[in-house]
Amino acid sequence: MAKGKRANGEGSIRKRKDGRWEGRYTVGHDPETGKCIYKNVLGKTQGEVKEKLKAAIEQARALDVSRANGFTLCQWLQYWLDNYGSVYLRPSSMTNYTGFLNNQIKNDEIGSMKLRDLTMHDVQFFFNRMRTAGRVQRKESEKKPAGLSAKTIRNMYFFISHALDRAVREKLIVSNPTDDCILPKKEKVEMKTLPLEDLSKFFEEAKRSGVFELYFTDLATGLRRGELLGLKWTDIDFDSNTIDIHCQITRTGGKVQESPLKTKNAYRQIVIPPELTQVLKEKQDREKGFSEYVFSSPSGGPISPDSVLNMLHRVLKRAGLEQVRFHDLRHTFATLALQNGVDVKTLSGLLGHYSAGFTLDTYGHITNAMKKDAADKVGGFLSGAV
Repeated sequence: MAKGKRANGEGSIRKRKDGRWEGRYTVGHDPETGKCIYKNVLGKTQGEVKEKLKAAIEQARALDVSRANGFTLCQWLQYWLDNYGSVYLRPSSMTNYTGFLNNQIKNDEIGSMKLRDLTMHDVQFFFNRMRTAGRVQRKESEKKPAGLSAKTIRNMYFFISHALDRAVREKLIVSNPTDDCILPKKEKVEMKTLPLEDLSKFFEEAKRSGVFELYFTDLATGLRRGELLGLKWTDIDFDSNTIDIHCQITRTGGKVQESPLKTKNAYRQIVIPPELTQVLKEKQDREKGFSEYVFSSPSGGPISPDSVLNMLHRVLKRAGLEQVRFHDLRHTFATLALQNGVDVKTLSGLLGHYSAGFTLDTYGHITNAMKKDAADKVGGFLSGAV
């Protein structure tokens, strides 16, 4: 009588030469060869392995093996993007994740691995390779590092991890192989600000360049670049000195467009100083309905985020000032606010942070300096009374 195929989930236990016990069990059959696909569990004692094997077999029996066999990692990631990521991801995240899939994952050996065979070590070694040689060099003349940044690696991890979480829920794999991966630490970008004594020179050059209102608004509100460019005249209440923040401008797939804000806390109303209200009112009167956007391109549409960054660098250069990132204007606003008595919770709301704790972590060096200054002042008062 011919021997039948071993049923999915069957297992066996044996003692290995190294003294440990091993339990082996089947999780299906290779669709091309018909051979069993085995997994194993290890333990110090036979009893320990029996328990592990029982749990593993129960999980294996729940798997949709025939469907799992149809996916490589690349195929599953594309499936997830099409059916899940497209539902809730921001356009910029969709663009980034699609780029990871096409530029890194498809060109690495991990991309062609079957979903069922993927292990934590496979994913860990993939991230390690990307850290040292993952950058796609578009031009031979490029002198950028060959490896991807820690931030990019972490973003790629979130993409793969979320997709594999879905595979677990759909019973394609027992567990998510990214769960125990070790990621590179976040790289701390040096925070710069425009010194108070340089602001006059900066504004003078901004006026000569025709972009004074743009940079004055950002330094008076601390808005993110995309939020600033997404402002419309209908968002401003000139009577109550308030602005509603509800969208941003991004460049996605080469197209400049409106996009949702990054987090729910980014949707907010802020109070602006009367000086800014006056500047914006004068700008509105001059332009007489040219565009719905407060800061628009010559055609009346939204401005590309890259354009305002390039203009910032030109203004700083012409003014003879040190180069800073656009985001450093936001840091300048936050620093001046803290130094002039604005409390952390209020500042957190103005910046659209998800918590006051995050604001405190970001600007802790400033508040620490303020605490030291306060302590010195108190010490001076007490010394004078002795």
